[in-house]
Amino acid sequence: MGASGPRTFDPVVVGNREADAWAAYYLHEWRHFLVASVGLVGAAFGMTPHRTLLGAWYVLRANQVWAPYPDNQPDAARAYMRRFYELVVRSGCLFMDPARAAALEVEWWRVHRDSGANGALEDAMADLYAYVYDGSAEAVRPAVAKRVEAMDLSDRWVQAGRKRDDPLLAGVRRALVASHAALRQAVEIRRDRR
Repeated sequence: MGASGPRTFDPVVVGNREADAWAAYYLHEWRHFLVASVGLVGAAFGMTPHRTLLGAWYVLRANQVWAPYPDNQPDAARAYMRRFYELVVRSGCLFMDPARAAALEVEWWRVHRDSGANGALEDAMADLYAYVYDGSAEAVRPAVAKRVEAMDLSDRWVQAGRKRDDPLLAGVRRALVASHAALRQAVEIRRDRR
């Protein structure tokens, strides 16, 4: 396989790193989150090592200011995610308005936190994926469905006590890998049509 990037990423690597980041987020293990985020950003976007580390730092900071409930800081989270997406754009990885991408990113975080309605969450995720990867919301729906499945399993894992050996966490990992495999397929179809 060639260089990793937003249209050529390995879904197994990206899904596993994201699962690691999710577990670290809910356990507030911020050092582990940063390590997972470096791996995730590097595998998913294929930026230079310096930009990967800086991008992972922005993702960490966005998650840290979002995490406290109910006293989180959505504007600060959007600002950090905007900086992240600016790095992605500067790297020539994807072409988008970083502020719009950041707003869509934090919006799905909000919908997930505020609502148990999967329809709204699926719509918010589809909006983000379609915008960032320049595709249709319909094409990314299979990836979104698996991601929402991962969120449901993650929520159950949190409610069950956040044990690292809980089988629910393994289910989160499998669903995220499947989500990224479906996203990669949607991205490849989009690329092939150009």
